[in-house]
Amino acid sequence: MNVPERIDLDSRAHTLTLHWPGARAQHVSHAALRRACPCAGCRRIRLAGGVVQAAEEVAVTDIQSMAYGVQFSFSDGHAQGIFPWTFLETLGD
Repeated sequence: MNVPERIDLDSRAHTLTLHWPGARAQHVSHAALRRACPCAGCRRIRLAGGVVQAAEEVAVTDIQSMAYGVQFSFSDGHAQGIFPWTFLETLGD
């Protein structure tokens, strides 16, 4: 499993940067993370053909490390999804 060496949170630009092994940096907007949330509620919306709504100004307010990924808390109050490293690798850029 590929795990980032470092995670940077840019609150002003609303961007998360994952620094993967091999000096590869991946940039993901906070809004893109919120729209891609893998929690059951957000998955239910997507499976029903809907789109998870997220304002462009939504911000990541907290990051909790999990063994196989991270859990983000967002400024809109959402904090249910756990984002596995393999899932995060497919987002952004």
